[in-house]
Amino acid sequence: MFTIENNQLKAVINAKGAELTQLILKEHQLDYMWGGDPAIWGKHSPVLFPIVGTLKNNTYYYNGQAYQLPRHGFARDKQFAVESQSADTITFLLRNDAETATVYPFAFEFRIRYTLVDNSLAVAYEVVNPDKEDLYFSVGAHPAFKIPLAPGTEYTDYYLQFNQVETTPRWPISPDGLIEQTPLPLLQNTNRLNLTKDLFQKDALVLKGMPSTIVTLGSGKTPRGFRFDYPGFPFLGIWAAKNADFVCIEPWCGIADSVATTQQLQEKEGINKLVAGETFTRSWTVSLL
Repeated sequence: MFTIENNQLKAVINAKGAELTQLILKEHQLDYMWGGDPAIWGKHSPVLFPIVGTLKNNTYYYNGQAYQLPRHGFARDKQFAVESQSADTITFLLRNDAETATVYPFAFEFRIRYTLVDNSLAVAYEVVNPDKEDLYFSVGAHPAFKIPLAPGTEYTDYYLQFNQVETTPRWPISPDGLIEQTPLPLLQNTNRLNLTKDLFQKDALVLKGMPSTIVTLGSGKTPRGFRFDYPGFPFLGIWAAKNADFVCIEPWCGIADSVATTQQLQEKEGINKLVAGETFTRSWTVSLL
């Protein structure tokens, strides 16, 4: 485990998966992250790379060859190296190796940088293509925030508020983990989603192309909450395990396969292409209240 901190926050990150496991607001000695109870969902904030979500039959095709990847890819289970660290910043690095080549035939450098500034944690993803061939990938976040955050409050006392008024449907997920072709109503001329555990009885809320780039967790019963900024991510997932006391805010550059997928990697919805020597960067920031 590695720790960074400033005068307001302390963050603890596991080198396995470069996974954020604790984010503590020092003034209140309050950890905002889900505790990772393995009986419910044993993770805290896994990184999704080189795919987001589920592949049809866990299989994709590239240059006429079939490859298998589990849901959300392999990065969350890989040991990252620490490339650099200071008091309030740490950068983790994962490179392709012989093991990744058997399931993902691309050279890559994948960095995750955590930086604390005042009451905010910025998480940056950097993907570099060091090869002469094109690199195809997806990347996404999956941080789980504890709810309720304050004594005397319940899950249903909290809501998510977007920075734009939205009329946005959700895209249902099939029993096989694929994106259905017909969306269902969710947000209708509103910027607010009241949290209930019933929202997640049929898996995640999957949203596409929203104008909003900020979502705030708030409550009328406590000032504790957070602001979550995610510019540049075309997809957003909102999820919790069934009846669990957390909510995941998941900005994605990539998405699970459609039920109508061709399974060809270059044709996959949301796939990102990097030409030789190119660098891709995205970042999200959570500010604790």
